[in-house]
Parts: sequence; structure tokens; C-alpha cells
Amino acid sequence: MQTLDDAALWALLREDAPYGDLTTRALDLGERAARMAFAARGPMTVCGVEEAARLLHLVGATARPDCASGARLEAGAPILSAEGQAEALLLAWKVAQMLVEWPSGVATAARAMVEAARAARPDAIVACTRKAIPGTRALSAKAVLAGGAVLHRTGLSDTVLLFPEHRAVGGGPEALGGQVATLKHACPERAVVVEVKTVEEALAAARHGADVLQLEKFPAEDVAAVTARLPAGASVCIAAAGGLHPGNAGDYARAGARVLVTSAPYYAKPADVAVTITPA
Repeated sequence: MQTLDDAALWALLREDAPYGDLTTRALDLGERAARMAFAARGPMTVCGVEEAARLLHLVGATARPDCASGARLEAGAPILSAEGQAEALLLAWKVAQMLVEWPSGVATAARAMVEAARAARPDAIVACTRKAIPGTRALSAKAVLAGGAVLHRTGLSDTVLLFPEHRAVGGGPEALGGQVATLKHACPERAVVVEVKTVEEALAAARHGADVLQLEKFPAEDVAAVTARLPAGASVCIAAAGGLHPGNAGDYARAGARVLVTSAPYYAKPADVAVTITPA
């Protein structure tokens, strides 16, 4: 699946080389035939291969992916190769490299959290928020999906999430029950998610019919307290949010959180991809 369209890829290239590659042009290397190869320097869940290959194609090279986004690679594994004029390969080089390195870092971080959560609870879900780095949401979404996570919200238009701020504007804490009822009536095809900040707020939201309790910055022991105090047979889903990482994901899953809500993978260190360019 390619997430970025041709217009977006051209825009990235224009940002990096608005008037072409001065060094290659000055050295008169442009028409020489060359080869390019991408390989993983370390273990990673790869992402962005399709975008990188398409960018190379747009500048006139022939690119051949060796894997697809979502593949788990070991050090030294090939990612893609390309052939073409040196001008084309050198022009697209760094943009194509970052189209693999940055989302692969996100995908690898997402995979680490998914594996940590599922080691403690096999049905756990890691859901990545809409708080991606501005301008990167499409590629961010592709990356977290490649890492085995899901999208928490793609935006404000597709899900119902009742924040404390909605309650504050709409009448204060006592407005909770009425707001949940209003949302259930107005959006019958949507689950009503209620973000809460205390154990008592969580239990009140459950009593009022919330479908999902989003426990914001709860310690794992408080997640367990909410789970223990819910009525027997309650169908409400518990989601933990805020401060989650692979080191504590298992604790939250064991405490009763089926969903782990996070934006942390978006800020992971990019994966390290080796790029070699040689004469054809």
C-alpha cells in the first residue's frame, strides 16, 4: 500500500532540491549509469518501501522493492534496489532514504509495544492517537499499522470521545450522564468513549453507559482498581492512555486495559538504513 501520492512525493523532492542537484551537475555526472541499494543496518519493522520506490520511479530510475511495509528485517536484509542515471539516483537519494528510515522507526516502536502488551494479554490492542507530527499523519498511520498497532482516531470526524473539557463547557461533572445519553442518541452507530481522570469518574461513566473508559494517566494499580470495581458482567472496555511505553505496557495489560492508547511511536528514533550507490 502506498500512502503518499505522487504530488506529495514531488513536494518532498522539491523541498530538498528545488533547482536540482548542484554538485552532481557541476561534476557532470548526471548521465552516468548507477545502481542504488538499501539495506537494514539493524533489526527493524520496515515501512515506507513503496513510497521510496515510487519516488525513484518518478525521477526516472527503475526501482525494485525487496520487501513490503510491515516486514520484520534482520541486520543486512535488503530493502530495495534501483538503477538509472546517476543524476536521478543522487537527486532522490536522501528523500527516499528518509521515506524508509523515519516510518520504519515508528513501525518498529509500535511493534515493540504491541509485543509487550500481548505478552501479558494476547487480546490487547495498541491504538495510536491522532497526535502525529504535523504534516506526517498519512505516513504515520501507515507506519503504526505496519507495526501491528491500530488507529485510535484518524480525526475528530470519525469517533465519539467525550473529554473532561466537553463536560466543563457543557455544565461540569454533573453533565456527564446527560452528555453520554445525548451522544448515544445522536450517534447510535458509534461507541461512546469517555475520558476520565479518577477512579470515581471512571465508575460514574460506566454507570451512565459509556462503552469505553479511557483512563488518562492512571497508574497501573488504579487501572486494576477500576477493573475490580466494575459490576460483574459489565461490557465496558478499559483503555489506558498517557505515559505508556514497551517497559510498562505489560503492566497495564495485566491490570485490565484491553486497549493501550499512545502517541509514543511517532517520536521514535528513525531506523538506520544503509544506502550504497555504485557505478552500473
